[in-house]
Amino acid sequence: MPKKIFFLFVYGFAVFGVLLTGVFFAVKFDWTNESGIADTGRSMLSSNQTASSSTSSPQGSTSLGTPAWAKTDEWSTLKAAIVKDREAIYKASTVAGIPSRLLVASLMVEQLRLFSDNRELFKTVFAPLQILGIQSQYSWGVMGMKQETAIAIENNLKDASSPFYLGTLYEHLLDFTTDNPDQERFARLTDQHNRSYSYLYGALYLKELMTQWQKAGFDISNKPDIVSTLFNIGFEHSRPNAAPQVGGAAIPIDGITYSFGGLAAEFYHSNELVDYFPN
Repeated sequence: MPKKIFFLFVYGFAVFGVLLTGVFFAVKFDWTNESGIADTGRSMLSSNQTASSSTSSPQGSTSLGTPAWAKTDEWSTLKAAIVKDREAIYKASTVAGIPSRLLVASLMVEQLRLFSDNRELFKTVFAPLQILGIQSQYSWGVMGMKQETAIAIENNLKDASSPFYLGTLYEHLLDFTTDNPDQERFARLTDQHNRSYSYLYGALYLKELMTQWQKAGFDISNKPDIVSTLFNIGFEHSRPNAAPQVGGAAIPIDGITYSFGGLAAEFYHSNELVDYFPN
């Protein structure tokens, strides 16, 4: 019997390895691409527009008391899981030079979206274990990082001519140690036991976006709604201007639809986790 269990254990790991490899190549060659919710923030950030988004989240959550999303089972599970990772979040934020709460703002939206989209998985795995969801298909890791975004973050660290360039002190933060960067990048961002790279990529992404706007003469470091919107819509849609609008993907939670940037800002300005990540 022990021998039989041993072989089942080995075969299980072999099957998992094959599946993980398949996912890697599926993402690499865009076999998993699918259409999604229209991203309202893409047009909003292109010029000084006054149009508002139908998916923008309710404002004034602090003055109105506990926001609706903070009363959900998903948030109860998520905040316990985030606290467990606080040291890795602190470290990544410190290295990148951004507030830890700003990083958590985008993290919590990505995770709440994942929990809401995968209700059965949330009930059977995430909630009982109070753990974060690690994506490995369309997006990677706890921050929902796309492959092309991760590559752009790496390239921006090296390219002194890029508007997202952070300086020489940052150039080698994401250097690879093998001759297979694609596989190493995937392993970094989908590691179930060490999420430090997920947080570091996320923190550097936010830093690069804010740096682009600062160089263009617009300081958005005190605008978590705008920074989080940019995190969601990507480098190619980040166009510095004097009147940026909050937007991003629609995030439905418990009957209420928020925009990515709006929900992140609600968390940032709320009292949730403020003892661990001050605003």
